[in-house]
Amino acid sequence: MSSLKEKVAKVYARYVVWKTTKWAAYPHKTQKKVFKKLLAKGKKTRFGKEHSFGKIINYEDFSKQVPVRDYEGLKKYIKLITDGEKDVLWPGRPIYFAKTSGTTSGEKLIPISKESMPYHVKGSVEATMHYINETSNTSFLNKKIIFLQGSPVLEEIKRIRTGRLSGIVAHYTPSFLKKNTMPSWETNCIEDWEKKVLEISKETLKEDMAAIGGIPPWVIMYFEKLLDITGKKTIKQIFPNFSLFVYGGVNYSPYKESFRQLIGEEIDSIEYYPASEGFFAYQDSQKNKGLLLQLNSGIFYEFIEIEEMKKNCPKRLTINEVEKETNYVLVVSTNAGLWGYNTGDTVEFTSLVPARVKVTGRYKHFISAFGEHVIGSEVEKALKETFVNQKTSLKEFTVAPKVNPKKGLPFHQWWIEFDQEVSSEKIKKIEKELDSNLQSLNSYYKDLVQGKVLKPLEIVVVKKGGFKSYMESIGKLGGQNKLPRLSNDRKIVDQLINYTA
Repeated sequence: MSSLKEKVAKVYARYVVWKTTKWAAYPHKTQKKVFKKLLAKGKKTRFGKEHSFGKIINYEDFSKQVPVRDYEGLKKYIKLITDGEKDVLWPGRPIYFAKTSGTTSGEKLIPISKESMPYHVKGSVEATMHYINETSNTSFLNKKIIFLQGSPVLEEIKRIRTGRLSGIVAHYTPSFLKKNTMPSWETNCIEDWEKKVLEISKETLKEDMAAIGGIPPWVIMYFEKLLDITGKKTIKQIFPNFSLFVYGGVNYSPYKESFRQLIGEEIDSIEYYPASEGFFAYQDSQKNKGLLLQLNSGIFYEFIEIEEMKKNCPKRLTINEVEKETNYVLVVSTNAGLWGYNTGDTVEFTSLVPARVKVTGRYKHFISAFGEHVIGSEVEKALKETFVNQKTSLKEFTVAPKVNPKKGLPFHQWWIEFDQEVSSEKIKKIEKELDSNLQSLNSYYKDLVQGKVLKPLEIVVVKKGGFKSYMESIGKLGGQNKLPRLSNDRKIVDQLINYTA
């Protein structure tokens, strides 16, 4: 028999889906409303005055007066905020800074305003409601739930609380889940990731866990610790009612087989697309591909085709101008004061009405040492197609070019940590199939291999726990930290040499 909480959740889920359907059916109209509200607020800021927001009548004016910037371009405004100035990018001062690491800017401080903070929580709640409405699965609401996240302990920068986004969001656990949510506050505050996973494992072992979430590689670490402690073979033997996996941050596909083996069976999952800049999208259906872009959540979206990014003045598109199956760099203006901000993420639309996207990678994470421009989505798809018929799976990987080998042609080098020992004979078979799949996905790469400019890819086997040790060595173990999938240089793999099998 359903509990009162489950009955209320089903009613609320129907309401959320009804409301979502109303705005999602009109993407352009929804974004126009958001655009006007943002401009009205932005007029009152230093940034708005410097960019003549008062004279902006339409989007064309905005795109002329507000250039696309990355974090470096906004850094001087962030400095003014940390110096204590008000009304810089958004009226007043931020209530938080989300601390994140950048590839070129070092540590970044992304402002979160009182207007934007609720949407960081709202997205995850609404995703859950869509799942409940579609599946009628509410049993997990009466059992224990955990989301592996960064420490909720926050520091202060000029009286602005600062920390990792997941640690900030931990302060906003929805009231209907507070009694269910784990780990304990004390355990969640542990900074050392390995110690934290151990304590979380001890705490959760005796509980009836039904929903577990986090970035896939760190959840795998948690699962392996549970199996190590208990001696069990699958997570389902430990948590028989575990029925829902929630994740975000990286593509789940390369990890899917590892999860199936660790859990012991396939279970439902919900994907989020959260970022320090905003909660951009979530999976609104178990049947439809892609994540529903949050067009009514205080964020105005622009899209730039990857080829356009090479130009001084790239053409910027709004939601009514995009097409399916085209890679776009995602640019946002938000109710936290980011204006024309280049997120660095690349997305592809799977549906236009409603607007659904899939994340295809990072604009600066690619391999193009020879003009091949291999991107993250191609690498992940090649892996998925290769491993679908294999009796092994990978735990982690990264790819880099080998431009000047001691002998022979240059090639792409795939550094892979497998979930079990793999024979050299099988490695050769995987290499051949992987290269063939990548050639079918990227014609430039195919031409280079068949034209004898590149030789087929090679795999370097990383020893068990090697990637974990590497991330620990650079101070990025756990939390929201993610390993870059692709590099156009060898900075990462040169450090991985110490962790090869």
